[in-house]
Amino acid sequence: MPAANRVPADLAQRLQEGAAQSGLELPSSVQNKLLTFLSLMSKWNAVYNLTAVRDPEQMLVQHLLDSLAIIVPLSRHIDLSGATIADIGSGAGLPGLPLAIVFPSAKVISIEPVGKKVAFQRQSCAELALTNVEVYSGRAQSLTRSVDLVICRAFASMADFVDAAAGLTGPSTLLVAMKGQRAGLDAECSELPPHCQAEIEALQVPFLDAQRHLVIVRHASRLGPPADVRQSEASSPPSDSASPSASPSASASAPAPASASASASASPSASASASPSAPAQPFLPARSSPVLAPVASRRTV
Repeated sequence: MPAANRVPADLAQRLQEGAAQSGLELPSSVQNKLLTFLSLMSKWNAVYNLTAVRDPEQMLVQHLLDSLAIIVPLSRHIDLSGATIADIGSGAGLPGLPLAIVFPSAKVISIEPVGKKVAFQRQSCAELALTNVEVYSGRAQSLTRSVDLVICRAFASMADFVDAAAGLTGPSTLLVAMKGQRAGLDAECSELPPHCQAEIEALQVPFLDAQRHLVIVRHASRLGPPADVRQSEASSPPSDSASPSASPSASASAPAPASASASASASPSASASASPSAPAQPFLPARSSPVLAPVASRRTV
């Protein structure tokens, strides 16, 4: 990592520990890219106010580790390694860019209407050599593509999210909202269209003393009889998850805020390959992953 983008050793250690607590074994090349992204975000944030979080250690926890905490839970439902992922209202590229770093064979469409945030994402993609990311400047409502996963973080109500994602949603598309406190989520899910079925799952973000939840939405036609919100407690440990090998480390230089170099575009098309008989069982990858470590337990609320 170039000296201009070097982060303190304690942050590197904290990233490694936090990733391990989330059930991830990240290769050093992936960790280096994540830390370089964190450094770029911190530098741009001083000028462009990308996020209200200013302290690099808090940015690591509230942005990077928060984004990484969703990987193991989502890997029980979808193969992230080969997925086409649309990140709606991605802001500074969260969680889309961290997902693109961890899964270089995934295709990420990062959708953001604010120009300065688009410029930051494109510059970051150029410096990190993220050729699997397309940064789209505009609103999700103006896109019509079928993707495997649509995700949002602190975006809007569940009903607004589902509405905004309509042009990206096919019969097998998974919709996932990253939320904070549990209070109010049932009410939000009750306002979803009848064809949507929502599952609320609690998350634990390392070093963060705050509630985090995932709301996972599917078409009820793929899951049997519809229900407003499914609540369940997993009684047995999940199978080990797996992901692809990580991409090689990329060199990075200090950002040039005045320029917004274009990112390499990802393929616009995505296949929805879930089998009609699959809904009863979530996706469980093989055991040979260098990225996902075994997870002792899962709690769904």
